[in-house]
Amino acid sequence: MTFDVAAEAYDRFMGRYSTLLSAQLADLAGVANGQRVIDVGCGPGALTAELVGRVGAAHVAAVDPSEPFVVAARERHPGVAVQRAPAERLPFADERFDAALAQLVVHFMREPVSGLREMARVTRRDGVVAASVWDLAGGRAPLSVFWAAAREIDPAAKGEAGFAGSRQGQLAELFAAAGLRAIEEHEHTVSVEHATFEEWWEPYTFGVGPAGAHAAGLDPAMRERLRDACRSRLPEPPFTLVSTAWAVRGVV
Repeated sequence: MTFDVAAEAYDRFMGRYSTLLSAQLADLAGVANGQRVIDVGCGPGALTAELVGRVGAAHVAAVDPSEPFVVAARERHPGVAVQRAPAERLPFADERFDAALAQLVVHFMREPVSGLREMARVTRRDGVVAASVWDLAGGRAPLSVFWAAAREIDPAAKGEAGFAGSRQGQLAELFAAAGLRAIEEHEHTVSVEHATFEEWWEPYTFGVGPAGAHAAGLDPAMRERLRDACRSRLPEPPFTLVSTAWAVRGVV
């Protein structure tokens, strides 16, 4: 899936969560000064910023299939080699990097195993591939309240729980299918405070990702019903949402 939306819309929708995940994924991959690393599916650059802080812009590359995100990542991170490309066709030579990371991306790859194989291809032998995906199947994602409410209104609403890597053990299975070894699965958790219900709800109206597309496809009356169903499932504001992602590392 390509996210052809403004970077600022993604920032307000998911960036506030993904920024908090970035250090945990970089730690899992062992990213440290002196390495060359790539951020696959970089979006507007939340993880990219963490990588730049650890190894310097000149040692970071990033790719994303979304043109608005590529433009934003270039503007936000001068010196980073940002290119427009899907995970399944990385425009880099074999064994160029010490680590390849993909944060909240594998479940949107058209061919997840192929994407992970490409990440392994551009990583040196004994280098690390690491990725994370929200626990969508377990109901512990930032989006879980939204999709539970959506199914309450329309039981046919598909949601994202069936996306690749979103249940326990599945991301590790994809890593194994891609030929990685010494695979480890971890849980990464973040907490985000929301001052008001409207501050939580408004980003769902920006058309970002499957949830945004679902909301945008409803008529005004149904969208209002969805909004009310979401509100009934959340605590009185201000409230804090705790979200958990499956995070996996493997060795090339």
